[in-house]
Amino acid sequence: MIVLIALVVLSGCSQTALLEKLSSPEQQAAAQHYVELLRDHKFEEIESSTDPSLKTLSLRGTLEKMASLVPAVDPSSIKLVGAQSVHGPAGSTVNTTFEYEFPDQWLLVSVAIKTQNGASTLVGFNVAPQSAALEEQNRFQLGGKRPAQYSILAFAIAAVAATLYALVLCIRTRLKGRKWPWILFILIGFGKLSVNWSTAQVDLLPFFAQLFSVSAFAPLYGPWTLAVSLPVGAVVFLVKRRRLMASGVAP
Repeated sequence: MIVLIALVVLSGCSQTALLEKLSSPEQQAAAQHYVELLRDHKFEEIESSTDPSLKTLSLRGTLEKMASLVPAVDPSSIKLVGAQSVHGPAGSTVNTTFEYEFPDQWLLVSVAIKTQNGASTLVGFNVAPQSAALEEQNRFQLGGKRPAQYSILAFAIAAVAATLYALVLCIRTRLKGRKWPWILFILIGFGKLSVNWSTAQVDLLPFFAQLFSVSAFAPLYGPWTLAVSLPVGAVVFLVKRRRLMASGVAP
């Protein structure tokens, strides 16, 4: 259990530095400028900067609907919660996502800006209301989860416990021949059963391998994914340990 918690903590280390590399402070400022234009209902300025491929008859109506979702008051905070950067022959596109906190609601705002031959155009703009902050929505909590989530969590705890027990036992057991193949076999889990801790979506990958048979990961402000593998090596060693000690044989 301690190791599993440690994996969760380590995986949750801040990824802000990575987001800053994908979307520089200048690119973030440019994206927030479009949001301010939307809040001020300066639709003409947004339209003039929009990429020609997106200039349609419905653009003005779309901007008006988006603006109606933004409260008139100033936000309590603005957080960088996502960034994507794509580079290609046609230029580079940076999609920056902010979380705006208002007194009684949150908004996720994504702004995509394309830069080509020194000129920048708006190629994406989206506003999505949220009932709670992303950090709160995706917090790792034990309460209120489904049976499948609890089952996979219990399986993960059992898998990592069996792996560590077999590993320590293998290291302390006297075996003739090479011991490191057994240690390597014990450390690797096979297959992958994962669950999204926020949505309870379960995925299975039959052909997969991971160290210690357990992993936990969450992107910054994103949902946790807990994955567990079959500790085949640990189980085989525990079953065969007495026979290996008696015969003095190790692979």
